[in-house]
Amino acid sequence: QVQIPKLTRYKSVVLPLYRQSSQCRYALGMEDGTIPDSDITASSAWSDSTEAKHGRLSTGEGDGAWCPAGAVFPSASEYLQVDLRSLHFLALVGTQGRHADGHGREFARSYRLRYSRDGRTWITWKDRWGQEVVSGNENTYDVVLKDLGPPIVARYVRFYPLADRVMSVCLRVELYGCLWNDGLLVYTAPVGHVMHLSGSPVYLNDSTYDGSVESGVQFGGLGQLFDGVLGGNDFTETKELRVWPGYDYLGWSREALGQGSVDIEFHFEKTRSFHTMQVHSNNRHTQGVRVFSKVDCQFKPGLLLPWSSPPLSLAVPLEDLKDPSSRPISLPLGGRPAQILRCQFAFADRWMLISEISFYSGAGLPVAKDDSSNTAILIGCLVGIILLLLTVIAVILWRQYWKKILGKGSLSSDELRVHLSVPSDNVVINNTHSYSSRYQRIHTFPDDRERCDGEGEYQEPSALLRPLGQDSTGRDSTAVICLVSGNNTYAVPALTSTSPTAADCTPLPELPRHCLVFKEKLGEGQFGEVHLCEIESPQELPNLEFPFNVRKGRPLLVAVKILRPDASKNARNDFLKEGKILSRLKDPNIIRLLGVCVSSDPLCMVTEYMESGDLNQYLSHRVLLDKTGPTHNTPTISYPALIAMASQIASGMKFLSSLNFVHRDLATRNCLRPIKIADFGMSRNLYAGDYYRIQGRAVLPIRWMAWECILMGKFTTASDVWAFGVTLWEMLSVCQEQPYSNLTDEQVIDNAGEFFRDHGRQVYLSRPDVCPQGLYDLMLSCWNRDCKLRPSFAHIHSFLTEDAMNMV
Repeated sequence: QVQIPKLTRYKSVVLPLYRQSSQCRYALGMEDGTIPDSDITASSAWSDSTEAKHGRLSTGEGDGAWCPAGAVFPSASEYLQVDLRSLHFLALVGTQGRHADGHGREFARSYRLRYSRDGRTWITWKDRWGQEVVSGNENTYDVVLKDLGPPIVARYVRFYPLADRVMSVCLRVELYGCLWNDGLLVYTAPVGHVMHLSGSPVYLNDSTYDGSVESGVQFGGLGQLFDGVLGGNDFTETKELRVWPGYDYLGWSREALGQGSVDIEFHFEKTRSFHTMQVHSNNRHTQGVRVFSKVDCQFKPGLLLPWSSPPLSLAVPLEDLKDPSSRPISLPLGGRPAQILRCQFAFADRWMLISEISFYSGAGLPVAKDDSSNTAILIGCLVGIILLLLTVIAVILWRQYWKKILGKGSLSSDELRVHLSVPSDNVVINNTHSYSSRYQRIHTFPDDRERCDGEGEYQEPSALLRPLGQDSTGRDSTAVICLVSGNNTYAVPALTSTSPTAADCTPLPELPRHCLVFKEKLGEGQFGEVHLCEIESPQELPNLEFPFNVRKGRPLLVAVKILRPDASKNARNDFLKEGKILSRLKDPNIIRLLGVCVSSDPLCMVTEYMESGDLNQYLSHRVLLDKTGPTHNTPTISYPALIAMASQIASGMKFLSSLNFVHRDLATRNCLRPIKIADFGMSRNLYAGDYYRIQGRAVLPIRWMAWECILMGKFTTASDVWAFGVTLWEMLSVCQEQPYSNLTDEQVIDNAGEFFRDHGRQVYLSRPDVCPQGLYDLMLSCWNRDCKLRPSFAHIHSFLTEDAMNMV
């Protein structure tokens, strides 16, 4: 019998699959072609141009999607099948309709999933509440992502589109997950029992087990012991909402089971050399629950081979288990080869509760028996020493590299500097008292800062230069703070800066600097520089906020914003605040913060990088597709495709406005493809002409700004709506010219004054040729002088998805 050490943990040289569904989210290859056409099949296809191989997410080959030949109502027998060639752990699926550059009208409002590990036995996926039907798409272009709870372990996956009436459906899909390196096919265990605490039942059954049950034994499937979810200290509490007490654990009563141990058998794909088994167990001994006292394991090297002898017996020292906390118990298996394991977990009290079991093993290793586990320990130590040396070398090289990068020269004193005052949202421009004589007088409202439709007096720019945190009366204010630590253009209510919330207290995801490999410099601004970097092995970073578009086996490209080394304390604080704000913005149409490097200088923020570039560049190289079709070789884009993209921008802005965030620089240059709203426009020299520079210091995107922004520095969701109208005008003009291209910058500012005076002399952007009058009326409403009469982003999004798509 082997006694497990009290204070040490057995270290294996071969790591197990990291199964947490929050990290195992690689796109497995439908979109990027890693999955070949031959592995995508279907029950039928409407035509050759809509066969199974065209069912790839976000691609538009053929007629734009897979479309079955048969009806899906009411039979629901048509399916699209993906063969992953090996077992995978699937945490997420994505679906999309047939857009076909705006000509598609078919999508699936719901669907079912079936999966198989061997191609013979098929299992219908159900969520944690037993529901089979998955909500699908509401239009032809948006990607709808569905977290699989519970996750799936499978080689084959089938999508069955559903309909509640006779309608045409088409489908594009992607699967997200990672290889199932554990190689476990099934486990067999006794059915869990029900515990009664104070008269209330606690259900400790394996509720997601996908095999069969007979005579109190579940067999032929996988379930909660391998779903990557670890139960907490109190087994009556769960990590999932709306589930029953005890959900996170599989538990057995010694009295109900009628024996002194729980027998669990594990069947793997092939023979493996097992080094460690880790069992996450509950130990709430005050309620009769304890970690098992010992484990006896038998090993069978092959299906037709006998059990190896002698069995391995492992004891757990009970004197270490007075703490009621749940914990992982590492059990050294000595590197024994097996394809089947049978382990008996001995009761130490009335109840035994297990949440998760993991194996540290090596597949395809020789079947010969190891002489001693000391060899594995020695190898582990050597590998650890080598990795430590490599890490030290990498850190030294990394420091030298960044010193070289950051030592090329600090920003000059005339760099862009814009500060926004906290209370009144007025722009404060440092040391800029001398304007051109035509623009020395700025329209403001000293008595009512919230008004944008009333009368007011002219006021000198010096009146805007007030200490931060005070309004015109000298009192503290709780208006909107706009953080401008760099080119960040989001704003958040001031309450979060004065009264920390739970979101503020949440630590930012810290990433190790050595994982960032420099590729090229993207641009620079007042805060420092933006670099394109690469993360070679993102799956090895547990703190990484994983994006959904990571491709299997490929490095992850990221944009890294670096604070300048000589930044002031206030700039550093603003940079950190910006990181906290961005970490809250999780929406399919908003660029995501993936992590930060703030434990040492220079401070960095790591965000998604979209390889397809920005919307301005994409549209400016295209012409509108008219009814006669293309007449030249220039790439085209259709009106429905433009409206679809505009709808996604409106959706992202609707999300921002729901959080009271103000963007302040919405434009096509700050929308990336696929549509994600970002804020890097000012960092790029390409768009320097879109910003008006004041005395060589402050820059403002005046051609996109509402009149109250230019004259009063008042930025609100209503001013974002104004900018959206200009952005929509850009899109319908396919970005062929700047807004107000016939006006100089000074005339644009004069025009803002005309909006203020409201004498009917203000100039509006003209209606683009392709723009229907109804859509132009929407633009005009965005440019209403009275900010209270401008439409909300919810209304704009609804209009674009329901009405504008049908306008021609």
